[in-house]
Amino acid sequence: MAVKQQEKQPITPNIEVNRTYLNAQLGVGSSFDVGVHELSIAGKTVLLYYINGFADSNIITQILKDLNDVKERELNDEGVINQFVQKFIPFFQIAKVKTANEFLDKLLVGQVGMLIDGQEIGLMLDAKTLPGRQPAEPETERIVRGAHDGFTETLVMNTVLTRRRIRDPRLRFEIKQIGNRSKTDVAIAYLKDVANPELIDKIKERIDRIDIDGIPMAEKTVEEFIIGQSWNPFPLIRYTERPDVAAIHLLEGHVLIYVDTSPSVMITPTTYFHHVQHAEEYRQTPVIGAYLRWVRFLGIIASIILLPLWMFLVMNPHHIPESLNFLGIKESGKIPIPVQFIIAELGLDMLRMAAIHTPTPLATAIGLISAILIGQIAVDVGLFAPEVILYLSIAAVGMYATPSYELALANRLVRIFLIIVTGIFGLPGMMAGIAFVILWLAFTRSLDTPYLWPLFPFNYKAIKNVLIRMAIPIQNTRPSIVRPKDYRRQ
Repeated sequence: MAVKQQEKQPITPNIEVNRTYLNAQLGVGSSFDVGVHELSIAGKTVLLYYINGFADSNIITQILKDLNDVKERELNDEGVINQFVQKFIPFFQIAKVKTANEFLDKLLVGQVGMLIDGQEIGLMLDAKTLPGRQPAEPETERIVRGAHDGFTETLVMNTVLTRRRIRDPRLRFEIKQIGNRSKTDVAIAYLKDVANPELIDKIKERIDRIDIDGIPMAEKTVEEFIIGQSWNPFPLIRYTERPDVAAIHLLEGHVLIYVDTSPSVMITPTTYFHHVQHAEEYRQTPVIGAYLRWVRFLGIIASIILLPLWMFLVMNPHHIPESLNFLGIKESGKIPIPVQFIIAELGLDMLRMAAIHTPTPLATAIGLISAILIGQIAVDVGLFAPEVILYLSIAAVGMYATPSYELALANRLVRIFLIIVTGIFGLPGMMAGIAFVILWLAFTRSLDTPYLWPLFPFNYKAIKNVLIRMAIPIQNTRPSIVRPKDYRRQ
């Protein structure tokens, strides 16, 4: 159950009342990382609250040094707060707060709070340093040419990486907080004169409706609240860790969602074909980019169709043309072919998870063990037919060639489904299974966007851009699927 919002607690002129309330709320004395420092500035008591590890000690030390030089005769009883802000505190990121609740919220995100005796307003200094790593190329979106920086777990750094590529004053990052306990910062990014206002309002409304105590799993939790579905295996939101990919989607009219503590940025709305594009295609010439795209398409199709199609031909050898007799099976093994594929699929997933959870120096050893020992011995003892290992390996390569990790996992479930219905019902089962998946995708919508656009509904110009990597100078308009306010790009 979500935590109810506390009643507004005003900051009072009595600094002892403020101290008692804040110390109780923050657990001062029991939480080692919450600090409070009492100062006497020009005869007035000043309390400085901070979180160890967040506050930048160099900035705070300089501020305290300047405050200690303030003489009592320099401080007037009227306009004390304005004097501190405009004259005595040499820092530009400073804000005024009127309630203890706002004081606590800003303090817990790393800011330094200051209370002055006799004042009903607190001061917040955004002098925080956030723990995090430097931008590095994402592991799942590597390219040969181009920028090799990537988003990090720090929200501010991610917005800076985006603004570095789009220096437009109309680029907006609207900040919101999610989680009554975690109070996680979430930024909604869009180009004001390009993005569809209805889409922006819809995303804001759904984010505002999120009522939960915290989102430690960051962007995935936000996605599940925004999309509102849980049984569709296909990804309805595209993730990226590349600032250049995020920037190009902003320019197209998409709305992006940045979540603090996550290096993955959500792109909305998306279609199936958004998940099969890769930045490498746009770092090469159009001809090479188109070739890479078609190779990738071939790999994705093979990862879905190859196994059930070959299994059907093996189970019905009279359908195999004489020129393709080599596609048959020579040693079938002691287990039915469909069961072999299911066992092999589960084994492949187990090996993949083992590689993820294995320390990097040992991951290569896991691959050798699976390829040499498990695979070869399984064939030798008759558990698997040799062809099963061959075609499963081809399908696995096609799966790993899929740019979107989420789409690759969804395609694997589709492949297992097709293997089962083909094994039970033969060719009618395979055809019915493929038709069911296509209809499922055709009726799927992502934020009211048709998932199979531009195939369903058909759009010739857009489908041409999907199938062929067109040169950037001739792409004069933005995709109509996002319904941008400004269709012209050039």
